[in-house]
Amino acid sequence: MSYSPPTTAKPFTLHISDQEYSEWHQLLQLSPLPPDTWAGRQEDRRFGPSRKWLSETKEYWLNQYDWRAQEAHINSFPNYKMQIENVDVHFVALFSQNKNAIPIIFMHGWPGSFIEFLPMCQVIREKYSAKDLPYHIIIPSLPGYTLSRVQSVEEEWTMADSARIMNQLMLALGFEKYLAQGGDVGSFQARLLSQEYEACVGCHLNMFTTPDQPDENTLSPLEKKALDRAATWRASGTAYAQEHGSRPNTIGAVLSSSPLALLAWIGEKFLEWTDEDPSLDTILTNISLYWYTSSFPRSIYPYRELFGPNRSGFKFHQKPTGFSFFPHELDPGIKSVLEKHANLVFYKQHERGGHFAALEKPREFFEDVEEYVGKAWKV
Repeated sequence: MSYSPPTTAKPFTLHISDQEYSEWHQLLQLSPLPPDTWAGRQEDRRFGPSRKWLSETKEYWLNQYDWRAQEAHINSFPNYKMQIENVDVHFVALFSQNKNAIPIIFMHGWPGSFIEFLPMCQVIREKYSAKDLPYHIIIPSLPGYTLSRVQSVEEEWTMADSARIMNQLMLALGFEKYLAQGGDVGSFQARLLSQEYEACVGCHLNMFTTPDQPDENTLSPLEKKALDRAATWRASGTAYAQEHGSRPNTIGAVLSSSPLALLAWIGEKFLEWTDEDPSLDTILTNISLYWYTSSFPRSIYPYRELFGPNRSGFKFHQKPTGFSFFPHELDPGIKSVLEKHANLVFYKQHERGGHFAALEKPREFFEDVEEYVGKAWKV
């Protein structure tokens, strides 16, 4: 028998109302640009996005960007909603008709969203028919992010809560075991799933944070350059994370009041953390999702654990672990270091690519996942 999703997985169509669109347009139109300053004129981005970039992007967002076209593109993929505990979970899924298909959950981070994986979905559609697809591809919006809303605010939400919901999602879809993939916050979620839940039998990551440093004498020029860049970022590019972790209410209020402020805060990350700049449409679609769903204050809870006063560590990964090295990653994992922390069954380096690997290099990214699955999945 071929697989079909349970009836509790309800097909979902994204639609932002005309009123919401009009309110956003008016707010952006009335949002003043920052005053002209020396720092604002610097276009090397060391101080953040330049005033010129903000001005031009604001103009494009107002007058050329087509949200309805982007909405239609998102809806061209199968979207679903499923109620799990107090979370209205959104996910994109490419379900296979193959009864032996391997379930894989792909998890984004901050300031990303499920749209990071849509280029990969297109690669998959071009390569496989639903009949031949050897995987069930599940791409959720993490709880608190964009289209997955945590419906109660009476208790603090944690990454462990999100991992529990993600595991329940996979079980509710009828998968007795599955593999996890993650980058950024999603990498921590994948590690939690792999460590805490029997059904998750392994994980593939494109970011792996560890306290250890490699022996510099063993590094290739590519690795050394990547680590130097990461060190520069840690020294000068992590103020946002400290703010998220220590004063979430403050920054949440600021970025919930102005789409231009949200553009500056999130747009900076898509410019700085990538190997090559994504298209403006890609950046603006991601930011628009955050804006229309009011999810910025809801999405930064992981930083209280990762950058707050009570940071927690991870145990050694016993389950099969894979890693893809992209040189513009914020935490570019080195094989000799990762082997100390995980049962590393797959490791591959790429010459290009950055923090949003699935978005930047979807074909190479998916090829890595397929190769990892071949090594990690045990029937």
